[in-house]
Amino acid sequence: QVHVVESGGGLVQAGGSLRLSCLSSGRTFSLYAMGWFRQAPGKEREFVSTINWSGDTTYYADSLKGRFTISRDNAKNTVYLQMNSLKPEDTAVYYCAGGRFSTISSSRNQYDYWGQGTQVTVSS
Repeated sequence: QVHVVESGGGLVQAGGSLRLSCLSSGRTFSLYAMGWFRQAPGKEREFVSTINWSGDTTYYADSLKGRFTISRDNAKNTVYLQMNSLKPEDTAVYYCAGGRFSTISSSRNQYDYWGQGTQVTVSS
């Protein structure tokens, strides 16, 4: 059983930055694609970013390109989401997910393991 735990959320002013971390258990982390999704109140969970097993392929939601950066450290079983120039509309619960595939995917249905989420609140 694989577990993923997010951390790093919090309250930040518009224009500020946060770095989310996602620690995964299990010895096969380096074989998994990882993704970040978010869900704002009253809205569906939406794709944010994904990274392949080696970290050399990434993909972002169009609206987030240039502000968010995903990365991973397989030695630490951790994936990160650096979020810069945050806006109030970025306020959401951010979820980390792991998938038993090596490439990338923006489809939440393909991911097998989900964390409990971490709240990000951006004040104006």
